Amino acid sequence: MKIIYYVHGTTYDNASKKCSGWKQVELNDLGREQAVNLGKNTPYHFDILFTSDLVRAIDSANLAFPNIEKRQDSRLRECNYGDLDGGDKKLVRYEEHIEEPFPNGESLMDVQKRIQEFLLDTLKKYPDKTIGIMAHRAPQLAIEVLTKHYSWEEAISKDWRKTGDWQPGFEYEFDENDLS
Repeated sequence: MKIIYYVHGTTYDNASKKCSGWKQVELNDLGREQAVNLGKNTPYHFDILFTSDLVRAIDSANLAFPNIEKRQDSRLRECNYGDLDGGDKKLVRYEEHIEEPFPNGESLMDVQKRIQEFLLDTLKKYPDKTIGIMAHRAPQLAIEVLTKHYSWEEAISKDWRKTGDWQPGFEYEFDENDLS
């Protein structure tokens, strides 16, 4: 199966250097513009687009790809930062929460588990399809861990948000053997 992964546009929290986690936060004007431009400039084609059930991903998908069939799946949500949802972005240190959950939240391993379940289910339902996903940072890093067999430390260090290597979609190809 092939996945084309997109990350939602800029939100009000992003612009304020806050981390949203499971908090519902809307795209700001820049985020809406980014989503529209993404749809115009993406080089990829896919059969169906999955989004998380958080409004920033849903709105980005609707603006970027208005004519593509979409399905929401809560397993694609951002990491639950618990007490830090909506707080200062500097306090969210992924390296410290690979196995240890954020206070009253979840760990990156928890995210990995739900993303693995999503990928296995999707692979069974759409084995020969190209799937689009519009979601968040932690789920994308979990896909990097699962499909490229990176450690979490490697995925975090190679994250395009740190390296500046953004692109209008990230392509992943894998089969069931890659996920075990």
